[in-house]
Amino acid sequence: MDLKSAWLATRQWVPFTLRTMAYGTVSLTLGPLTPQRSASLWAMRRWCQASARGLDIEIQASGLENVPPGVFVYCSNHQSLLDILALGAVLPGDFKWAAKRSLMKIPFLGWHLRLAGHVPVDRTVGSRAAVEAIARFEEVLRSGKPLLVFPEGTRSEDGILREFKNGGFYAAVRAGVPVVPVAIDGTHLLMKKGAIDTGDGTLRIVRVRVGAPMAVRPDGREGARVNELRERAHAAVSELLRSIGGRVEAPAGAAAASEARASGARTEQASG
Repeated sequence: MDLKSAWLATRQWVPFTLRTMAYGTVSLTLGPLTPQRSASLWAMRRWCQASARGLDIEIQASGLENVPPGVFVYCSNHQSLLDILALGAVLPGDFKWAAKRSLMKIPFLGWHLRLAGHVPVDRTVGSRAAVEAIARFEEVLRSGKPLLVFPEGTRSEDGILREFKNGGFYAAVRAGVPVVPVAIDGTHLLMKKGAIDTGDGTLRIVRVRVGAPMAVRPDGREGARVNELRERAHAAVSELLRSIGGRVEAPAGAAAASEARASGARTEQASG
């Protein structure tokens, strides 16, 4: 890292750290003393909004009128660590994150996440951890709180939407709550996976769009209902992401099928 990059990183991340400590202290001290830990929710929202401004990020949100009352699952694509700031700043509701377990170890931030009831998720272990995560998701929903999941399972390395995993959809089916699709675009350009954001003070745009809630199919085998809901959610997030300028990976086999159709067309033309 050269001197300029070091200065830019210091200019951004020192205030960010101090801000995290300040709002984390509010959450930890006042959260347990307020009904429904409302002080923790206030601190989280203000931390997200202030941190986005401090990192020279403008968040443009649309479709918020689609968010239903009550309990549901937000289902969002995942481009960078900055997603937590952007979504936390604009999405309504006292929702709980499905957060990478390592985040829980960060002083103040991790302490807040645990206190506020967010769900630690292990992404490096097997099926047992997946079952435990789904059970924790169900607990959040049955306690009356919305849940936010990133069903791609990890951040996209190139910003392109990937296939979804089943965990959050099992929880939605078992709890009988709708899924609300969310698309976010622009954070990948600001802070790529493994990178340090060193913006130069120029205002950067992040776009968030919320789609209409999708009800769980009421009948059929659980596995089939989960798969059907996952596919509908992926299609909805894909459409939202395209509408705000994002990129979507073609479904498996789509490229081959397209090439086969093109080859067939060329053959027909040649024979004609």
